[in-house]
Amino acid sequence: MEDNKELVVQMRDVTKTFGQVNAVDNVTLDVPQGSIFGFIGPSGCGKTTTVRLLIGNYGATDGTIKVLGKSPDRFGRDDQKRIGYMPQLFILYPELTIWENLNFTASIYGYPMDRRERLHDLLELVELTGHEKKMARNISGGMQRRLSLASTLIHSPELIFLDEPTAGIDPVLRRKFWDHFQTLKDRGHTLFVTTQYVGEAAYCDYVGVMRNGQLLMVETPEMLRYRALNGHVIDLRTKGLMTHEKVAALENHQLVQEELTFLDPVTVRLTVEEASTAIPQLLDWCEEQEVEVESINEFVPPFDDVFVMIMEQVQSEGVKEQ
Repeated sequence: MEDNKELVVQMRDVTKTFGQVNAVDNVTLDVPQGSIFGFIGPSGCGKTTTVRLLIGNYGATDGTIKVLGKSPDRFGRDDQKRIGYMPQLFILYPELTIWENLNFTASIYGYPMDRRERLHDLLELVELTGHEKKMARNISGGMQRRLSLASTLIHSPELIFLDEPTAGIDPVLRRKFWDHFQTLKDRGHTLFVTTQYVGEAAYCDYVGVMRNGQLLMVETPEMLRYRALNGHVIDLRTKGLMTHEKVAALENHQLVQEELTFLDPVTVRLTVEEASTAIPQLLDWCEEQEVEVESINEFVPPFDDVFVMIMEQVQSEGVKEQ
């Protein structure tokens, strides 16, 4: 985390118990101002419960929480206006039209009466322009998600909690949402986003990985991939077969951190500490060894694969990390 930024979310050893089950188990995390914090993990792992703790819907069984410098159970009306919350479930009014729902939500937050331009901009963002007169009960689940997002953003909150905001949204619109989230971040807003789409970790500044109520780690996307791979991974493809002696010499090279893996007879995958410095040194080694190189590139797996790797590591270690 960046030490020079104010922390807008702080959790210290927080546990939330329902009956005999720890839905959130001893979680500690920080979210700095003006960042996008992604919360990823399988369904039922505790992401939504964590969000509800942070907005004050639930009280913690143990531990301390501060949001915008205050315990959520002490939020006043002014504090609530600084926060936006998009829940997983549709909670707007089914008997109102799309426009009426937006207009009503704007009134609740005290948005000025000259709000038509603001509402039209939000409808354009979520691609509901032209559907203003449709009753909320008659629109699809995906359209309800889009309406919920527009309602959450109406009052331009400085801290925005989005619980599965892109669930059921097509990939093109999902990317548009994330572009807008980035714009909000650039304007100084802070976003706390839960998602089951692991690939969305790439859009975040920090990523918290949740499993069985436990926060396994908080990392930048780059460091998340680094931890999954135990370093940077390079694929080296040669123009011909390397001799056994040269393979052994490469495996014993000071840059190589783990056992070599051959993807095919002329392509070897190797793990190094830092790809940007290792690649030119490996090219020099190949030239010295008279090994002709066809290509050399860093291997960057998608975050879906990274998440699987991390889960496998955690399961094999049998311990939790924080």
